[in-house]
Amino acid sequence: MEKIYFVGAGPGDEELISLKGYRLLKRADIVIFAGSLVNPKLLDYCKEDCQIYDSSVLYLEEIIEIMRDGAKKDKIVVRLQTGDVSIYGSIREQAEELKKIGIDYESVAGISSFLGAAASLGIEYTVPEISQSLIITRLEGRTPVPKLEKLELLAEHKTSMAIFLSVQNIEKVVEKLLEGAYEENTPIAVVYKATWEDEKIVMGTLNDITQKVKNSEISKTALILVGDFLGDKYNYSKLYSKYFSHEYRDAIYNRNK
Repeated sequence: MEKIYFVGAGPGDEELISLKGYRLLKRADIVIFAGSLVNPKLLDYCKEDCQIYDSSVLYLEEIIEIMRDGAKKDKIVVRLQTGDVSIYGSIREQAEELKKIGIDYESVAGISSFLGAAASLGIEYTVPEISQSLIITRLEGRTPVPKLEKLELLAEHKTSMAIFLSVQNIEKVVEKLLEGAYEENTPIAVVYKATWEDEKIVMGTLNDITQKVKNSEISKTALILVGDFLGDKYNYSKLYSKYFSHEYRDAIYNRNK
């Protein structure tokens, strides 16, 4: 069966690929990986005769040609994407081109960098009564964003945010966040290469993060996290409260009736 596998490589740490993704890499005849965004240590899982291509130097047409030729020869072809394939992976265009030439595909979930960054920081995006929503977005640049997804408009919700592909414009990011509902003392974190060996974390507030990022010389491959979930305020959830009942457990006051 002619088929391409889109595999999420995880955020960086080579052990954070899924077991399914690892098994596919081990068996792959052809791997097309996303250049400097994917930890090259993941390629060590490939067999010796696996053909490996770096997509950072390829055009879409060339990527599809490699996929088509491999699939027609019944090769196992893996398209190895950073993080999870569903977030800023440019997968849709590849999938549509494969449909045109009658080649099937399967996506294998991975761990996104926003999850890897949260693990590195030891934080939770959804702190009870502080924030129960997470917005994943980016600042407009060479790639525009829809009108209603402008950063300043999303910032009006004042919820947890994970901002991709924008650290090179940190000053503008801060400006847009302040245009929304965030205040200057809102906590913010910039995580460079989350879970990689050379990971770097810069913590601050909207008031001082721009200078801190400039001092750290971070200009790419970083995620911006902003919101009160990073602060000192928190509340306990009702889930494990002895006074909160649900279908698996009676509350203590019900037991004492």
